[in-house]
Amino acid sequence: MFKCFNSRLKMTEAEPPAEVRAAFTRFSGDRTTMSTDQFRLFLIEYQGQDEASAAEDADRIVKEALLQRKENDGPSPDDEGGICLDEFFRYLLSTDLNGPIHCKVHHDMNAPLSHYFIFTGHNSYLTGNQLSSDSSDAPIIRALQRGVRVIELDMWPNSAKDDILVLHGRTLTSPVTLIKCLKSIKLYAFVKSPYPVIITLEDHLTPELQAKVAEMVTETFGDFLYYPNGEGLVEFPSPESLKHRIIISTKPPKKYLETKGSKDKEIIAVLEKGSSVDDKERLLDTELDEKSDEGQDSDEARSSDQKRPEYKRLITIHAGKPKGSLTDALKVAEDMVKRLSLSEYELEKVAASNGTDVVRFTQKNILRIYPKGTRVTSSNYKPNIGWMHGAQMVAFNMQGYGKPLWMMQGMFRANGGCGYVKKPDFLMQEGPNKEVFDPKRTKEVKMNLKVKVFLGDGWSLDFSRTHFDIFSPPDFYTKLYIIGVPADAAKRKTRVIEDDCFPVWNEEYIFPITEPELALLRIEVREYDLYDTDDFGGQTCLPISELRPGIRAVPLYDRKGEKYPSVKLLMRFQFV
Repeated sequence: MFKCFNSRLKMTEAEPPAEVRAAFTRFSGDRTTMSTDQFRLFLIEYQGQDEASAAEDADRIVKEALLQRKENDGPSPDDEGGICLDEFFRYLLSTDLNGPIHCKVHHDMNAPLSHYFIFTGHNSYLTGNQLSSDSSDAPIIRALQRGVRVIELDMWPNSAKDDILVLHGRTLTSPVTLIKCLKSIKLYAFVKSPYPVIITLEDHLTPELQAKVAEMVTETFGDFLYYPNGEGLVEFPSPESLKHRIIISTKPPKKYLETKGSKDKEIIAVLEKGSSVDDKERLLDTELDEKSDEGQDSDEARSSDQKRPEYKRLITIHAGKPKGSLTDALKVAEDMVKRLSLSEYELEKVAASNGTDVVRFTQKNILRIYPKGTRVTSSNYKPNIGWMHGAQMVAFNMQGYGKPLWMMQGMFRANGGCGYVKKPDFLMQEGPNKEVFDPKRTKEVKMNLKVKVFLGDGWSLDFSRTHFDIFSPPDFYTKLYIIGVPADAAKRKTRVIEDDCFPVWNEEYIFPITEPELALLRIEVREYDLYDTDDFGGQTCLPISELRPGIRAVPLYDRKGEKYPSVKLLMRFQFV
């Protein structure tokens, strides 16, 4: 890794900024090289590392640098003296060795699933837009490779009603078979993260096909499949206890009702004691319209009832949508937990009037937010609205790109990219009067984040010479955004550095943060164009609670979230 890194960096024209030179001089004691012990002190005092990791890293990095120097230049009298300024700068510019955030799982993973934000996909099988694109297992595979932990499959009968297809119903999207999706999930579920994969099933099937789904699921996943004994859970299990397990979340099937009219209401009254008339009517409308054929006799009905338990017993997370008012839907039951799905519009509506009810619901139950139906181009919404109200499953279209998706990718770079991020304690706590966190209430500033943008590097390696401008070098500038609760929103912009592939800004900004656990730092580099739209030069989004202090190499990504091989910024982060 060091050999490849060092040989590539020799191509760069970036020079160490004054602060890097000053740090080298300070810790080297004005010598031309920095010893292992001096480098260790730099890692502890300047970079904020603990002593154990600093000692290990210093020894390894200095030894590797000396070895590479010998291989490249031959023996030298200074080989035992430590690393020189150029090697020190190369280390600081390494996104692999000196990245901006923690790269290992470090959150407590033993709390219930409801205590975590979970990396969640929407219509995970679609390759493009919501109306006419292909359904495939390919986007499911890509999502799992990126750490997505919740995969959504819409299940519909085929024309012969003897098999199950996955597609966006009542559109022109082409289908893919359910079994192909399930097999791909099994193969790729844990390539990125060992923590559980949740499959959310949107069910449009007959009882016979539900039974077939149960058979497919159990045969495909085998011992990977987890499901509880009994009707439901009083508390969700933890991610740690569900490592390398796959769990199912869907609406439990209702008991089959073969008759129509007033007799339906009588049966519902028996099955749903205590339900309101509106709920019974709604049950008829939503549960019976596509679940039964009018010609079935009572024997077929009893057969259907027998098949449904085979499907129902596999459901770990019982799901549903609001059947009455949103306020009623958010009431917390004492004896069971569930998953509730709201559209982004419904969330905005209830958050405006009853935001604390949402927070209270998510302390024990799971809330899934999905894009509104008009997002036919597979665009997304602002995810931080859901997060600040405790919503665990903020479901996104992963096949596109754009600022909301960059934010989603940024949030789940936290906790080692495992797909589960522990929610802040304040979202899980009640006050002395049972009050809960209110996102609209401005809090005191908890800390100030000081960000310095030193320089940028790598465009000459990852882009053609004429990519940004045919006749001259590019004119880069950097934009910084804080995204989180409303009180923390902020944006800054560096000056434009003209005609330079290796821009040096040396600009510093201070951001006051009230809720750092919910805050993201979004960074975007643009190339200024006087007569047209500014060109895109790279982006990233970083969870502020995960930022490592000190001088760090910040890798940049393309529009779809793929990491550039070389493009990076050199930045400093301080918490004051």
